[in-house]
Amino acid sequence: ETVSGSKGTLMLVVNSICGCAAGKARPGIALALQNEVKPDKVATVFAGADIEATERARSFFTGYGPSSPSIGLLKDGKLVYMLERWQIEGRDATQIAGELTKAFAEYC
Repeated sequence: ETVSGSKGTLMLVVNSICGCAAGKARPGIALALQNEVKPDKVATVFAGADIEATERARSFFTGYGPSSPSIGLLKDGKLVYMLERWQIEGRDATQIAGELTKAFAEYC
């Protein structure tokens, strides 16, 4: 599925209350967004707090199971990059920022 009518890049974050979201994902996202090259838009939903919004966000992550936290990068409405919980848990915020910065350079 695509985000209808969406042009440019969108980083869509499925946030959560777990420690890896608070200590790794959110700080990594904040670091990555300090770069000159970054998505045109950023949106987040909070898994467990807004069920409908989370389901809608995950509907764009075709081929990936539910994962929170997770970060998807969409270009012109199509998913082009995905960072899932299992890829976040073993990294620190700086490493996550590095991964996102590489994706931004490639797709934004």
